[in-house]
Order: sequence, then C-alpha cells, then structure tokens
Amino acid sequence: MSRATALFSVGTLIHHRLFQYRGVIFDVDPVYQGTEEWYAQMARSRPPRDEPWYHVMVHDATHTTYVAEQNLEADLTGEEINHPLLDEQFAGFDGHRYLSRQQSN
Repeated sequence: MSRATALFSVGTLIHHRLFQYRGVIFDVDPVYQGTEEWYAQMARSRPPRDEPWYHVMVHDATHTTYVAEQNLEADLTGEEINHPLLDEQFAGFDGHRYLSRQQSN
C-alpha cells in the first residue's frame, strides 16, 4: 500500500543513509518512474517502487541521483550544497532549504 504524500519536497537538504552523501532534492516522483532495467541494475536494496522517489543533486559532484525515500533522511547541518546545476533550479538558500525557481504543481 502506498503512502499519499512524500516526506521531502523540492529544495530539502537530504543525507543518503547508505552512501553517506549530502544533497538537495530538485524533483519528486510519487512512485518509481524509472525503467525495469535501471531498477534491476541500480536499486540493489530493492526499495519499494510504490513509495516516493527523489531526484537529488549530490554535494561536491556534477551528477544527480534517483533515490527511494527509504534511503534518505533530512540533513540538518544547514550547510549549502555545491553543485553546478543549483542556479538553474533554485533562486537561493534561506539557511534551511533551497528556494525553487519553478512553481510547484
């Protein structure tokens, strides 16, 4: 049974529980939206597909990731993220979260 709402939203700072990186969420899918091939190869812990998944900019990296909610926790450091795509997606940082340039739906 899936949960109706995501725990995190666009602009939220997160910490990945398994891989120990920090990042910021730039998009949210209510359920897994990737391919079967990607899931089989990349989602080794087999997280639920019927719960929220997040698109994340990884701190001090140039790539983004796609992560199941169960693997994330809030990052409470209050430290900004360093990523080359930040300015495209966000208008600024308020000390707790990034402020989106886009209107949410």
